[in-house]
Amino acid sequence: MSYRNEEPSGTRGRPRDAELERRITAAVLGILAEDGYEDVSFEAVARRCQTSKASLYRRWGSKRDMVIAAVKAGPARHSTSPLPQGATLREDLLTLARRLDRTMAAGDTGTALMLLQAGLKDPELCDAIENSAGPTGARLPQAVIDAAVARGELPTGVSPFAFEEVVGSVLLLRHANGLAVDDAYLSALVDTVVIPALAASANSVTTLPAGLFSGHPETRTTDPIQGES
Repeated sequence: MSYRNEEPSGTRGRPRDAELERRITAAVLGILAEDGYEDVSFEAVARRCQTSKASLYRRWGSKRDMVIAAVKAGPARHSTSPLPQGATLREDLLTLARRLDRTMAAGDTGTALMLLQAGLKDPELCDAIENSAGPTGARLPQAVIDAAVARGELPTGVSPFAFEEVVGSVLLLRHANGLAVDDAYLSALVDTVVIPALAASANSVTTLPAGLFSGHPETRTTDPIQGES
């Protein structure tokens, strides 16, 4: 058994040109890291990688599709294989955390931050990346929770909030600051923070919010400077 999302088609079946696709991937990720998702365009990418806009339009129908393809070919290239089912919840969580760490290490902090910001504004982009390139490790698949419940490792009613709020956030912060992320660190994170928090979530008296890396976190509705009236 493997935990695998369905993979939607992101291209239009254009025959591969490996060198051009490498340049396109570099151009998209470069613009994304430097200027943000809003400034990624067919025109900007074509100019940077010295090709025609027509060559891009023949491959992708939208900017979103082009960005997803670049992420999948670049930082998320380690995430395209199915997630093997571990014998324990701990194994599954460590596999997800290692996968996300490799994805972040394969890119740069600027790209990761810009993708996160873009995903907060466009949840469908975040979902599409996860479905196409995932499981990326940023989210906790329901199948992992269900398997842990079936094995008696977690109670029913567990929320993925703890994993999707904490793991991606701390890994991004550690990469941004050049801090070590090794198996000892990931094991400590999973053992002392994630598993206890997942178990505790089943007893929450309130509905837990969506985590930062869930793709659909709630946005701020009040101005923190003005405060409550």
